[in-house]
Amino acid sequence: MATSKTPVRPKIVVLDGYTLNPGDLSWAKLRALGRTSIYDHSTPEEIPVRAHDADIILANKAVVDEGQLARMPALKCICVTASGYNNIDVERAGALNIPVCNAVGYGTDSVAQHVFALLLELTNKVQLHHQSVQEGQWSRNRDFCYTLGSIPELAGKVMGIYGFGRIGQRVADIALAFGMEVLATHRHPERDARPGVSFVPLEELFEKSDVLSLHAPLTEENAGIVNDRLLGSMKPTAYLINTGRGGLIDEAALKLALQSARLAGAALDVLTEEPPRGGNTLFDAPNCIITPHMAWATREARQRLLDITVENVQAYLRGEPRNVVNTFYLTSS
Repeated sequence: MATSKTPVRPKIVVLDGYTLNPGDLSWAKLRALGRTSIYDHSTPEEIPVRAHDADIILANKAVVDEGQLARMPALKCICVTASGYNNIDVERAGALNIPVCNAVGYGTDSVAQHVFALLLELTNKVQLHHQSVQEGQWSRNRDFCYTLGSIPELAGKVMGIYGFGRIGQRVADIALAFGMEVLATHRHPERDARPGVSFVPLEELFEKSDVLSLHAPLTEENAGIVNDRLLGSMKPTAYLINTGRGGLIDEAALKLALQSARLAGAALDVLTEEPPRGGNTLFDAPNCIITPHMAWATREARQRLLDITVENVQAYLRGEPRNVVNTFYLTSS
């Protein structure tokens, strides 16, 4: 009597799931799709052991290079739990007919929110004022109020945006709500034109901005683009905010600009090296706020990222991979 075999469920391995889900989200939808193993972190040595027979792997920052791919012979799909995928050898994966699927758009509102959290800390210095109250300065003050310095009003100021994609456009929306004038530089101004936003050349963007917010992806062409020359063209009252990529900024040049008061302040959520194991030259720079690459990491954004990733896995299992970034796979199949 013939019996039908139960289909073998795919093996899914999450190599470094902690930053996506430190424990406040559920992996249940992913677990339902296959035999799933989830690791908070994986060293380079642990990756091929854990994923040797995996059909699908999920990676955030874990490096999956040609050598690692050679040690995962069963691998059929890579899902990156991020927008960036420079940690994956996408060309080699494509040559092996392995689609690499990323996630975009999950953190737009969260990153834009963090931009203004950083900006308001630079301008209003809420924590410093709170600390001064706790230390008794208000109790001792002869007046009913005080400030620790001059506070600029954002209304009427110029918000400059370098990189006018989803996040840059959301930052523009919020800046306009604050009553700011918005300038941007963009490769396709005709495509993304919108009321209240003027597109200008890069040099003019730096010269006219009271606040300059960076939102471009890091490429070979713009690495270190925020250099001594452009920083020197900015207003001494201006603020620089970077929630994009640390490599956009020449960090030594920024430190000099802050030390010489050629810039009023900077607020950075990203650095050239993350984590900064050996420290960073900006750690002791004056008027410089640094947060640990957290702009994207609201609970809501991480949930969207997890949902997108589960959808990417489901799409692959249907034979319809989505959000594929390696065209080698698409053209060879």
